[in-house]
Amino acid sequence: MKKFFLFACAVVMLAACAPKNEKMTTDENGFMDLARARFAVREYDQKPVEQEKIDSILEAGRLAPTAKNVQPQHIYVLQSPEAISKINELTHCAYHAPVVFLVCYDTDLAWTKDGESSGNMDCSIVGTHMMLEATELGLGTCWVKWFEPAEVASAFDLPANHKPSFLMPCGYAAEGVKPSDHHFSRKPLSETVTYK
Repeated sequence: MKKFFLFACAVVMLAACAPKNEKMTTDENGFMDLARARFAVREYDQKPVEQEKIDSILEAGRLAPTAKNVQPQHIYVLQSPEAISKINELTHCAYHAPVVFLVCYDTDLAWTKDGESSGNMDCSIVGTHMMLEATELGLGTCWVKWFEPAEVASAFDLPANHKPSFLMPCGYAAEGVKPSDHHFSRKPLSETVTYK
């Protein structure tokens, strides 16, 4: 009995001394690997995107921080044949993706300081969350500004206070699609960071 008691004490002490994983994720390089995996997809398979994946992407955007947390974003999910045909007529950069997120901000809600609206900044943060979640789900995306906001707003009959910020085509990448050559070109931190 004494030997069993000593063995049990030893096990408890070893467990107490074991190093603790204090990270919030079990994957040590989780976020950095995700950030490196994302690239602009400009050719899509026509396989439909599952609704649960669309919901998850939208939820990631909903969780994004915005100026003063006013959450001025409004996202139109273009996925009907009519909507997809229309957006492809308005820009060649929708790439015939099965889903295109039209990310707008409400000009009545966006925080404004010294005449400058936070709307585009807020949408950019929301879009980054969405883009990374799409990557996590095995989907491709592309950040698109090549369109006329007024034409898009008119074509989709948007309210006057919903200002288009950018488009995000989304779907499964076509077979063989790879990052473009310049995707991997990254400036060193010494060129983009200054300590004071």
